[in-house]
Amino acid sequence: MKHIIILGDGMADWPVKSLGNKTLLQYAKTPYMDKLARMGRNGRLITVAEGFHPGSEVANMSVLGYDLPKVYEGRGPLEAASIGVDLQPGEIAMRCNLICVEGEILKNHSSGHISTEEADVLIKYLQENLGDDRVRFHTGVQYRHLLVIKGGNKELDCTPPHDVPLKPFRPLMVKPLVPEAQETADLINDLILRSQELLKNHPLNLKRIAEGKDPANSIWPWSPGYRPQMPTFSETFPQVKKGAVISAVDLINGIGYYAGLRRIAVEGATGLYNTNYENKVAAALEALKTDDFVYLHIEASDEAGHEGDIDLKLLTIENLDKRAVGPIYEVVKDWDEPVAIAVLPDHPTPCELRTHTSEPIPFFIWYPGIEPDEVQTFDEVAACNGSYGLLKEDEFIKAFMNFTLTTDYTD
Repeated sequence: MKHIIILGDGMADWPVKSLGNKTLLQYAKTPYMDKLARMGRNGRLITVAEGFHPGSEVANMSVLGYDLPKVYEGRGPLEAASIGVDLQPGEIAMRCNLICVEGEILKNHSSGHISTEEADVLIKYLQENLGDDRVRFHTGVQYRHLLVIKGGNKELDCTPPHDVPLKPFRPLMVKPLVPEAQETADLINDLILRSQELLKNHPLNLKRIAEGKDPANSIWPWSPGYRPQMPTFSETFPQVKKGAVISAVDLINGIGYYAGLRRIAVEGATGLYNTNYENKVAAALEALKTDDFVYLHIEASDEAGHEGDIDLKLLTIENLDKRAVGPIYEVVKDWDEPVAIAVLPDHPTPCELRTHTSEPIPFFIWYPGIEPDEVQTFDEVAACNGSYGLLKEDEFIKAFMNFTLTTDYTD
């Protein structure tokens, strides 16, 4: 038995008045997800442990069954692993967004979805001007980068920039949670303000402004942590001799690194609505030929939710159905070795709110021979009647990985 999780990041949502008070999953045309929900078993999953912020790092680690209070060290160290930065003892890593600030307002968390090529120019410029023996900047993907501080204290109150679009930025700057972290907080806030002076007249930003694009005129570090100590996925599930992760997002690839899953880079994977679904599907199917477990992560719905763009988010959900879930199902359903499929978001990203929330998310599990429950469609409301009920912690991944085939599977 092989296993694939297809995760539509941020796909869950709230009821939308303009859609007849339906959620986007209820409104979207998703024939394959509905079919598999109807043929499989459904439920809901709490992916945000009590006391944790509903970030994608928290939610995706929960989906994989990790005990967050034991292993969570923040988003920064996961992204460090993904881009090949080996954290040393005493070093903290932080996600370092390139953001757009207008006056005193944090306009957006992505600098208008700056490209990696453009961002690399700015990150190298910041390293030349702000980096030293203690402070290092590393290029990541698009607007998502890395700040490493030697001898930093991680006990900091940091605000994720995607949580606060159009808010004044100064009240949201870094605050120490303990007196010992005051020096680290002061250092980071000084880096933010100095980055704004450096970046405001950089030729690349002047060019972006002339083209009608948002400039990347500030850094915004957040989610600090040290190198985590995580058991591998195979240590938890010995039947997985080899596994893979496919994602355009450094964070997810970093989780995969510590989980012992090999990273598969896919040409054209953007993390946006225009990601190359076909290449991702081809990579997932190829991996399933040799691997026991594949984690296929698609970011597009989350980014659309952060933009508050209902039409775009509907498109991303429908694309996930017809360009990922459907093609994978149509191929693996005829394989000699059966493949189990689970589809779920990691957390809601309501268009109305434009950031993550911690409500339970819907999921389904299908494999050849599974006894279906009564659920007919895949969405937040229908999943309430699923036979799995409401799961938490590692209950979902155990249900997905540890079942046995029923006797009515014959081919």
